[in-house]
Amino acid sequence: MVDRVTATPEALALIEQLKAQYGPALFFHQSGGCCDNSAANCYQVGDLTIGAQDVLLGEIGGLPFYIGAAQYEYWNHTQLIIDVVDGTGGTFSLEGGSGKAFHTRSRLFTDEEWAGLQGTG
Repeated sequence: MVDRVTATPEALALIEQLKAQYGPALFFHQSGGCCDNSAANCYQVGDLTIGAQDVLLGEIGGLPFYIGAAQYEYWNHTQLIIDVVDGTGGTFSLEGGSGKAFHTRSRLFTDEEWAGLQGTG
């Protein structure tokens, strides 16, 4: 079965750096925009509350990856690919200030992948 969220080698390397710096109790949340941008943000457990309206998409780098229900409804037909770009921006994510930022890319699932995710193939 295809993963709903994956990470590039660059993203996995940055995740490992964050684990070394902050410990393993980390997670990701795909933001819907507004004041904390529209990106995959990495948080320490306890820094952001995961609620009933959040959907667990999977794991990257051994860390859980969540997305808000409204965002999930909009993007559920795509695979999220977490990458890294140069820059800082106004992010609340743990990598802020490192000169790197997580960046979300996406691709549409193939018909076969979509059918498998829907339990029909």
